Amino acid sequence: MEPLRRLLPSINSLVVFEVAGRLSSFSGAARELGMTQAAVSYAIHRLENQLGTALFLREHRRVRLSEAGQRFHADVTIGLSHIQRSAQGLRAVATGGHVTLSCSTAFAAFWMVPRMARFREDLPQVDLRIQTSDRDLDLVGEGIPLGIRGGNPQDWPHYHAEALAPEEIYPVCAAAWQPPAGRPGTVRALLAHPLIHLEEPFRQATTWAEWFAPAGVGAREVPKGLQINDYVLVVQSVLEGQGIALGWRHLIEGLVQKGVLVRLTDHVLTTGKSFHVVWPKDATLSRAAQDVRNWLLDQRAAGG
Repeated sequence: MEPLRRLLPSINSLVVFEVAGRLSSFSGAARELGMTQAAVSYAIHRLENQLGTALFLREHRRVRLSEAGQRFHADVTIGLSHIQRSAQGLRAVATGGHVTLSCSTAFAAFWMVPRMARFREDLPQVDLRIQTSDRDLDLVGEGIPLGIRGGNPQDWPHYHAEALAPEEIYPVCAAAWQPPAGRPGTVRALLAHPLIHLEEPFRQATTWAEWFAPAGVGAREVPKGLQINDYVLVVQSVLEGQGIALGWRHLIEGLVQKGVLVRLTDHVLTTGKSFHVVWPKDATLSRAAQDVRNWLLDQRAAGG
């Protein structure tokens, strides 16, 4: 194989080529890279001479990739992306004290925040950033080392996954909620009370109909009610006495133990799915990120 250094002037020429090809503009590449347009033109010209082919078609006041340039640009883009990700991973290992955790707002509010004092005591050297979103983010694309996801790890082939908590669901109401006829004690008795529905736009959440089904209640029997697309607001509505909501055990168990929420009926839906700590398979976790991952998983044994 011909040595790479004989084929290419430098990696800088590839960076210039990638930007110029992406923008179809030498002047635009110069602005993005902080170079002069003449320097960009020289780097492209030198690269073309080295490869023995025209990578750009020069037209009046514009440039565009030639057919050969398009093929080469696709390979260069992929190659530089891998190099960038690897370099970022190595730098994170060397310098990492900052760690970002991607999760839902509900997980941040009801699971993570109540444990932050413990986290700071156990990992005082880690600067944790919690990034919430209404969907599961692309951790690789976003450069995020750790995330919390609910579901089946087989659906995430590019991630390692360790189970944090099983998905167990039961209905809850506010401790102060006292309807005239009394709180419902059976599954069917729930149907006579206002039910609050979680309607998340991106993540699929278990519905009231799915919760009732194993207890023999048909979907058509489940009354409509207040629909909210954010679980934090669902719980807030329950606390304000607006009705009954489904409670995910790992999120609301602390509120139940404190006596703020009350569990209703003995029926618990166990979906067979779990919530997991996930991290990209092709990324190297910094020491701090490893510490955060291990701390999260340790909360299982700590009753977290």
